[in-house]
Amino acid sequence: MKRLNGSWTWLLAVYFALVYLIPLNGRRLWQPDETRTAEVSREMLSRGDWVVPKLLGLRYFDKPVAAYWFNNISHWLFGDTNFAVRFGSVFSTGVTAALVFALAMMMWRNPRRASVAALIFLSMLLVLSIGTYGLLDATLALWLTAAMVSYYLALRATGVKGRLGGYTLLGLACGMGFMTKGFLALAVPVIAAIPIAIRRRRIKELLIYGPAAAIVGVLLSLPWALAIARREPDFWRYFFWVEHIQRFAEENAQHKAPFWYYIPVLIAGVLPWLALLPGSLAKAWRERAARPELFFLLSWVAMPLIFFSIAKGKLPTYILSCMAPLALLITAYAEDRAAALRSRIFQVNAALNGLVGLTGILALALLGSGLLPQARFFSPQEWPKVVLGMIAFSGWLLFAAFSVRHDARRWPWSAACPLLLCLLFGDAVPQQVSGPKQPQIFIRAHRAMLADSRYVLSDSVGVATGLAWELKRSDILLFNERGEVAYGLKYPDVRGHFISDADFPQWLARARAQGNVSLILRLPRGGEIPGTLPEPDKMRRTARLVLLWYQHRP
Repeated sequence: MKRLNGSWTWLLAVYFALVYLIPLNGRRLWQPDETRTAEVSREMLSRGDWVVPKLLGLRYFDKPVAAYWFNNISHWLFGDTNFAVRFGSVFSTGVTAALVFALAMMMWRNPRRASVAALIFLSMLLVLSIGTYGLLDATLALWLTAAMVSYYLALRATGVKGRLGGYTLLGLACGMGFMTKGFLALAVPVIAAIPIAIRRRRIKELLIYGPAAAIVGVLLSLPWALAIARREPDFWRYFFWVEHIQRFAEENAQHKAPFWYYIPVLIAGVLPWLALLPGSLAKAWRERAARPELFFLLSWVAMPLIFFSIAKGKLPTYILSCMAPLALLITAYAEDRAAALRSRIFQVNAALNGLVGLTGILALALLGSGLLPQARFFSPQEWPKVVLGMIAFSGWLLFAAFSVRHDARRWPWSAACPLLLCLLFGDAVPQQVSGPKQPQIFIRAHRAMLADSRYVLSDSVGVATGLAWELKRSDILLFNERGEVAYGLKYPDVRGHFISDADFPQWLARARAQGNVSLILRLPRGGEIPGTLPEPDKMRRTARLVLLWYQHRP
């Protein structure tokens, strides 16, 4: 048993390193999400202010502060690197995988099964994509997972002390979740826990010990909540009304999508385990009485999924917290099937993964061939990127075939299907995509001109945050587009941070008297440089990014 545990420990460690750590610094930051996360933390550290988040020197109240603390510590440890920007998400995902392992051990007392559950979780496509991306959602998923594990501990406890301990941990997790992304972290565990409490006839216990969890969560978050309210009195009004009510419920909610939006997200997100999904959900419902832990996991999946489906605003990242219980459900189903020597479902899963790999190879071959001019993603000079992409999907295909060998007893090898894709993706992105979405390339190519400019402007918040991150300056100005910092621009002390196109000629005449001026435009697809702009002294263009440089005129 010890030898088995050691083998699985090494396997998980190597897999985590290959998929989650090694590729991080080689991938350029994507705007607007990663450049925003990077710049908020950089500005917090440069100001020495761990209370009020700011972006481009503007008040940025879209999120609380705890996830930025993770990133701040990461920047302390690893410097201002792409690795540091993403390490907070990677660390959160790794700890979540450890919680999946711990919960599996509590449920089944089987080290191999617990290790398989952690591996399945780490290899899910949604977890891979968000867990290596510089966003706050992986940190939120960590606290939501910790909350549900704490609740399971409370349900298992037989005495007052054990239950109080479980609910105390639940309160700590919810408090940290609240400081990571707000009231959402309080709603999700509650709606997942209520059906469990009803089925187990533990509603009275929930009502008795729940207030203790609430008190712990309030005490944990209260110092920062009071500090930011004292520093920025409008924070809580904006954060509650705009970022919660309007974003999720009102007709003008951001990212509006239909009720069924998360069905295709879930189908893609559980790859490379898609064939096991229907059976695992059916098993949990069918055996809900005999195996109450399966109903616990099913409620943890279903209730948040219904909640987010009802909300008008939707993003794939919102259901990341559903992946941990899904990994455990899939593990329970797959291990039972394997123990019964029923290999057909693993053969179907291998066939689906093979189809994914083959489809990727054929799609890249078609897009790279130029036979579809209207869907040209790669230029003729980018054939090495096409080859890398085809190699990545060939790996998906080959590992799918390997997983079905020896009567599908190697089914866990499906976890390796995305391995080459994770390692090669950063080098296979076509210029048409990377140009406007990864501004680091363009900024570094023209760093000398930008660094020598007294004023730097951009008409894209994402590009502006990329400029601020690369140039290590928070005084990047917004040109003709307020975007997500519209609220921060309303304050009178930052009125000069926005320049409209109508005011630009007069503003430029004054600004050039103080030094060089650089304006970076992110053109729409097929768009051209506006003819109303003053003639620049120099112009540089790559794909849809354009630098207009105006020389100093004393």
